[in-house]
Amino acid sequence: MNAERIIRIVAGSMILLTLALGVESSPLFVSHYFLFFTAFVGLNLFQSGFTQICPLNNILAKFGVKGSC
Repeated sequence: MNAERIIRIVAGSMILLTLALGVESSPLFVSHYFLFFTAFVGLNLFQSGFTQICPLNNILAKFGVKGSC
C-alpha cells in the first residue's frame, strides 16, 4: 500500500470518528470540541493539495512507506 492511499484512509477515518464524537445527535457524542479536529484535518487536506506538504506523508516516509510514484 502506498503513502497516498494510507493518508486518504487515515484522514477519512479521523473525519468520520471526530464527527461521530462531536455531533450532538450521534450516540457516541462526547464534546463539540471534536469538531475542531475535524476542521483541522479538512484544512490540512486542503492546504496539502496546493503545497504538497503533508505531515503524515513525512511520518510515513520515515517508516519506509513508499510514495505513490
